[in-house]
Amino acid sequence: MIKRSRWTKFRESEGATGLLMLSPTALYAILMLAAPLGTIILYSFLTDGYLEIIRDFTMANYIEAWTNDLYRSVMIRSLGVSMSVTFVTVVLAFPIAYFVSFHVEPSKKSLWLFLITIPFWTSYLIRVFLWKVILGYNGVVNSGLMGVGIIDEPLTFILYNVNSVVITLAHAYAPFAILPIFVALEKIDRSLLEAGQDLGESKFVTFCRVTLPLAMPGVVASVLIVFIPTIGDYVTPQLVGGPEGRMVANLIQLQYLKLDNYPLGSAIAVSAMGIVTLVSLVFLALTRRYLKGPKG
Repeated sequence: MIKRSRWTKFRESEGATGLLMLSPTALYAILMLAAPLGTIILYSFLTDGYLEIIRDFTMANYIEAWTNDLYRSVMIRSLGVSMSVTFVTVVLAFPIAYFVSFHVEPSKKSLWLFLITIPFWTSYLIRVFLWKVILGYNGVVNSGLMGVGIIDEPLTFILYNVNSVVITLAHAYAPFAILPIFVALEKIDRSLLEAGQDLGESKFVTFCRVTLPLAMPGVVASVLIVFIPTIGDYVTPQLVGGPEGRMVANLIQLQYLKLDNYPLGSAIAVSAMGIVTLVSLVFLALTRRYLKGPKG
């Protein structure tokens, strides 16, 4: 009998077929994602020159990014805004997802999900502009409040500051938070809730002890889906944030396109990515007991 080599066995195995199917996607990811990311990391250790990048290794860019009061305050503000947006979005998204999952007829759930995704039909830029109109000095909110006599003069704290950024981002990312929570709620076995109430627990206690823990994987997914992109959002702070609402992405854009300081801009970008990664890992560590699933 002729023995087949290990390479021949591997080539004919299911693992080799899977790798062959994944290879185009993997190559695309490396070329389109890993290569630009590696370039940014490389730039962050180089020296800025006049209209050129000097290939001298240095840590000065990171020192400047972490010791400069302006850069440090913008990073802290970005982290605070992203956490606020995440908290507001998830807290408001959970009741909506719960209502659709538990109180809407199964035949109408697809319609409700369809309605939730309607904001995606319009451009993100248009939605931001609409919030600028709504929150403006003579916008819908101020005009409405003045019309019913609640205020005598337009409110100035709802636009061109952190508040307007949080409101706009919370609306923009609401569907991203609702859908994962809805999927997690749909997977809950309703008989578990009935068993809790049969044992004498109230609906609220059953929700806290059964529904909420089982829905936590969806909540965790929603938190990460909202938190990670919002900290690097550029359009919303640029249009509705004003000087008080600028975030780290606006700072990176300033370094790259206005000051032509690619190394410092790259160092700020890498620092922001490091902060996002650290906070996300800490959050996952704190919630890992909810992600393990029920023990068999």
